[in-house]
Amino acid sequence: MSEVTVKQLASTVGIPVERLLTQLKEAGISASGADATLTEQEKIQLLGYLRRSHGKDEGAADGAPDQVTIKRKSVSELRVPTAAPRTNPPGSRPAPTPRGGGKTVSVEVRRKRTYVKRADEPATGTTPAPRRQSNDRSRAGRERAAATSAVIDESRRRAALEAMRAEQEARRLAEQEEQERIARAEEVRAEEERRQAAEARRRAEEDARLQAEREAAERQVSKASDTSDVAEAVTDTDVPETPARRTESAKPKKAVKKAAESVEKEKERPVKKVVRKEAAPVRVRDVAAAGRGDYEDVEGAGGGRGPRRRKKSSKPQLQDKHVFQRPTSPVTREVEIPENITVADLANRMSVKASVVIKELFKQGMMVTINQSLDRDTAILVVEEMGHRALVADERDAEGTLLDEMEEQEGQFESLSRPPVVTIMGHVDHGKTSLLDYIRRTRVASGEAGGITQHIGAYHVETDKGTVSFLDTPGHAAFSAMRARGAKVTDIVILVVAADDGVMPQTAEAIQHARAAGVPLIVAINKVDKPEANPDKVMQELTQYEVLTEEWGGDTMMVKVSAKAGTGIDELLDAILLQAEVLELKAPVSGPARGAIVESSLDKGRGPVATVLVQSGTLRRGDIIVSGGEYGRVRAMFDEAGAPVESAGPSIPVQVLGLSGTPNAGDDVITVSDERRAREVAEFRAARSRQSRFDEQRGVSLDQLFTQLKDGEQKAVNLILKADVQGSLEALRESLLKLTNDEVKVAIVASGVGGLTESDANLAVTSNAILLGFNVRADAAARRVVEEKGLDLRYYSIIYELIDEVKQAISGLLSPIVTEEIIGLAEVRDVFRSSKFGAVAGCMVVEGVIKRNNPIRVLRNNVVVYEGALESLRRFKDDVPEVKHGTECGIGVKNYNDVQPGDQIEVFERTERARVL
Repeated sequence: MSEVTVKQLASTVGIPVERLLTQLKEAGISASGADATLTEQEKIQLLGYLRRSHGKDEGAADGAPDQVTIKRKSVSELRVPTAAPRTNPPGSRPAPTPRGGGKTVSVEVRRKRTYVKRADEPATGTTPAPRRQSNDRSRAGRERAAATSAVIDESRRRAALEAMRAEQEARRLAEQEEQERIARAEEVRAEEERRQAAEARRRAEEDARLQAEREAAERQVSKASDTSDVAEAVTDTDVPETPARRTESAKPKKAVKKAAESVEKEKERPVKKVVRKEAAPVRVRDVAAAGRGDYEDVEGAGGGRGPRRRKKSSKPQLQDKHVFQRPTSPVTREVEIPENITVADLANRMSVKASVVIKELFKQGMMVTINQSLDRDTAILVVEEMGHRALVADERDAEGTLLDEMEEQEGQFESLSRPPVVTIMGHVDHGKTSLLDYIRRTRVASGEAGGITQHIGAYHVETDKGTVSFLDTPGHAAFSAMRARGAKVTDIVILVVAADDGVMPQTAEAIQHARAAGVPLIVAINKVDKPEANPDKVMQELTQYEVLTEEWGGDTMMVKVSAKAGTGIDELLDAILLQAEVLELKAPVSGPARGAIVESSLDKGRGPVATVLVQSGTLRRGDIIVSGGEYGRVRAMFDEAGAPVESAGPSIPVQVLGLSGTPNAGDDVITVSDERRAREVAEFRAARSRQSRFDEQRGVSLDQLFTQLKDGEQKAVNLILKADVQGSLEALRESLLKLTNDEVKVAIVASGVGGLTESDANLAVTSNAILLGFNVRADAAARRVVEEKGLDLRYYSIIYELIDEVKQAISGLLSPIVTEEIIGLAEVRDVFRSSKFGAVAGCMVVEGVIKRNNPIRVLRNNVVVYEGALESLRRFKDDVPEVKHGTECGIGVKNYNDVQPGDQIEVFERTERARVL
């Protein structure tokens, strides 16, 4: 190589000149600057230094490559003849193609050969002398040229070989293709022959079947005629039938001979003898009919005559007369009316047709059906209107009898003091659960979703001052029903109010629940340890709700507490026990247990689990209980910590296993002597609840029938709701049903406690419903159906999010609010005729602005005569998008040519705004 400068070498290598100068200096090569020249020897010396500095072998410092790779590519063309159109026998070569025919195939051969340095060559890192280097270079050049020539020869030889092989392969493929084409043609021909043969065979079979059917029909016709002749001949013969004769007639030959003789006789017989057939049916009647009483044998079996129909007397007998006489005066009946009765049952009790009762109800303005249920008051009115006496039926059914027996048994046992049941109420995030946590020495609040309580918790605490049972209720507005249930079973209400927040809406609602239940109230002002706490402000706000503390001369106890620091907890317990002593709470300890359902849920491993607060008696393991529409035997009981217990006395909450289902929160719990009676009471309650739901749905649909027909079909949002506990489920149902309005209806197709199952998913498919899971999840089968059908499945753990999303979905179904705004008014001064636009109004814009793309109204004497759109808007000869106030313009009204001078053209805009709940 020729000498190069430092700058050129740096540009070739792709590094800065300064860096290359530094490397040259480190390699011991003197270079004054970027314009200094470098010899071949200096470049090799630099390369060796760089290899040594990067850990390479010094033997490779001479810069000679270890191997040389040579690549060659050759392209040639190969002409492949096409197959001849005529058919050649298999194995023969195709006929030659005319000159100029065939296909041209390009054959490209790529070769690569690598030469590696021999191992016996010296690999020293020393630099040879210039003369030796020159000789070595020339010898290496000669060797490289020889190697290159050999490689080129080898490549040409291989290219020729590959071309020959490609030509042979192309010729072989052409022959194979021709053979395959011939074979396919043979298969098509054979298939066509088989199809034609099958078609001919099918036609032959069809012809043979038709011929056989015709012959069979002809044989049946001839046989029928022969049989009729034979029957007639036998009928004309009066010889009695004997078993021997029946046996002979069954023989085929004799029957045929006899039939032939009968035919001959029939030909010779006069025509008038045919009328004797009338006697035949009487003689060949089945004798068994006489045994049923339909016929009687008048002349006896030996008379030769068959049974004959008994003749009835033409005169009516005395006992056949109708002796009922219509009453001359109306009949007054006493009709027992239960709580609910259907129209059909009411008609039966009055001995009238159901249509009469329906007609009477129509007169009173009620459209009913025969199966519709009527309440007691309506039934009494109908009975009295129809002239009968209505009596109230005795309602002592299985449930009433059981309750009466329970009251009698409770009076037989001595009542003893019981612990108080305390309900903690208050607003969201005012520290109710944290206060209870400090008393129980647990951390329940840390496990709650969003830091709030989603369902009622029942606990009993053993303190130094006595036992106290606590009910922790949620503070969110949606759980008002749950708080109401908590106030019904409680003895004392603790109202928790944050000292830094004051009285809130749910605080006022808790005060109302406590007053409705008639229980005393204790105010616990929480978070008094905060710097911004102001207890006096809270007390002042409570006076607005007629809650006056003892410090201010009232009768309500007030305690300042801190759930975090534990301040005032002992004073709060003292106040609770003092209030309990004043109330003198007592209940019988012995005898059958009676209580209430605080909460219920469905556990996957344990089944229905109900939290029962015992109010009287003692509940033991093995007792048979009935709660609402569910019943069962108590298989196991656990306290709030999960420890098993054998019994629970008054005011003690326990978890019960063994019910047939999840009862509703708030249902009563009664101990029954035997399982048969428990099942009877539970089924009666379930039927009554089912009937009430049915009546409610039917009444609503009938009342809204004409409204829906008039206003169109009402939009509906179908929901399938599953929750972890019954209390949360009821609260969610009430909150969602309140979202129904005149345009959109929220319909809860199904609801229940437990996870989402496959049946829920299939129900969502049929009813086009949305699946909502509150603290529950769908199982594998339900998830598979959801994925296959593309259902909308959503999980929630906080009630705010669920209600808000359903509210947004309903808002999307509401029709938008459409408003109109007049933006311009033009007065027509003159009308011109145009061949293109028809009548064109020359106008003056008197108000606002006239826009081309907006809708318009044509006013005549301030009365709208046309509403449409503009076809053209021009200013002189130019089309303009808008014309402002005080400007003349030409307006063409689309599809309207009756514009007159003096009319006004009004331009307006419509705006739509989404409605929200």
